[in-house]
Amino acid sequence: MIVAKFGGTSVQDADAIGRVIDIIGDKRARQPIVIVSALGGATNVLLEIAHKAAGGELLIALHMIEQLRDRHLREANTLLQGSSEREEIAAEVSASFDELAHLAEAFRTLGYLTPRSLDTVAAVGELLSAQIVAAAFRHRGLPGVCIDARDVMRTNDFFTRAEPDTDEIDRAAREFILPVIERGSIAIMGGFVGSAPGRVTTTLGRGGSDYSASLVGAAVAAEAIEIWTDVDGMLTADPRIVPKAQLIERIRFDEAAELASFGAKVLHPSTIAPAVQRGIPVYVFNSRNPSGRGTMIAFEAPRMAVRAIAGKRNTTVVKLRSARMLLAPGFLRRVFEVFETHRTSVDVVATSEVSISVTVDDPSNLDAVVADLMEFGDVAVERQRGIVAIVGAGIADGSRAIADAIAAIGAVPIHMASLSATGINFTLVIDDEQVVPAMQRLHRTFFESAA
Repeated sequence: MIVAKFGGTSVQDADAIGRVIDIIGDKRARQPIVIVSALGGATNVLLEIAHKAAGGELLIALHMIEQLRDRHLREANTLLQGSSEREEIAAEVSASFDELAHLAEAFRTLGYLTPRSLDTVAAVGELLSAQIVAAAFRHRGLPGVCIDARDVMRTNDFFTRAEPDTDEIDRAAREFILPVIERGSIAIMGGFVGSAPGRVTTTLGRGGSDYSASLVGAAVAAEAIEIWTDVDGMLTADPRIVPKAQLIERIRFDEAAELASFGAKVLHPSTIAPAVQRGIPVYVFNSRNPSGRGTMIAFEAPRMAVRAIAGKRNTTVVKLRSARMLLAPGFLRRVFEVFETHRTSVDVVATSEVSISVTVDDPSNLDAVVADLMEFGDVAVERQRGIVAIVGAGIADGSRAIADAIAAIGAVPIHMASLSATGINFTLVIDDEQVVPAMQRLHRTFFESAA
């Protein structure tokens, strides 16, 4: 069995979905399980609808609902011309948007949104996409069976960023997915969406369709997980920033995870974990170029000092200085408990005898974090910072990579520097406006000068 996940750009319209059917049709012998995202951009629109309605702009929200309804009906009609299921699918699509309109009216009345209600709205895109894609498979002569993701992807009730219950997912996969595969059919389900106890709709967070694919792949012991997107694979840098970025044909799991965590957009960071635990290789392919070589992510790959360059903008640095930190057992633990309490993830960390500096991507709870940290000492917050990361399994193997990286940065001020404990990632925190030129200089140093 293989699990093939198709992102929003790969199912954005009838033509794109037609390519998905062709790709999976060629893989029938490998017993594919298909995970689909919402139609490209649909989730953003759905969330905007919810916020517009809660903000009192009900007429605008209802107009957006009708536009999104028309888009889904148009693509379904194109895909299902001549199908006996066309009217049934159209009715299901319309019923979903009727329900969404009722929710919008409720949001306007309440004047606010809860995380639970946001998940209910956000899930609509994937749930409809799976139904439309499965019907299109059947119309093209392939036995597609739509499985409601909420029956399989069991989670806790931490809405908008639900955490999966892997034991329950394993059990549900045996109950709902494997019988479909054993009958010779193709299981199709939406990614990103799950359910908490009581079958309350949840989501895994933005980009969670990749995570869904990996969790399902682990649950069914798939031979491979394929991530189909709109680029040819993982590259040595973001091609929007570095036009000469090169394809990486094979990369280690830990390198890919580092790149994903530090801004590589091809892969959701959490995708790697379930695959690593089960030793399942992950492939990244381009649905617009299915004959391309793509990227294989596996345990072993040729060891290189620098595999790729990644970058992140809009990072915030939090600095704590406290004389009480000196030789104080448990001090750092208590500091990091503050971040845990306020569900704020820490990225880069640097410490000295009496200070600690960390970066955070999401500053939404930063005021509360800072207020609690002030009990430990003096706190400073630096905004408009960015990160560049040089990733490679051999970066600390005695090569000149770190020295060359610092030389390439030149006169750009470096606010923090960190070599990961595994020696796989050298990270520099610089001014936000310097991230793009720094990435371009680093790429020229490590990849273009030798070309």
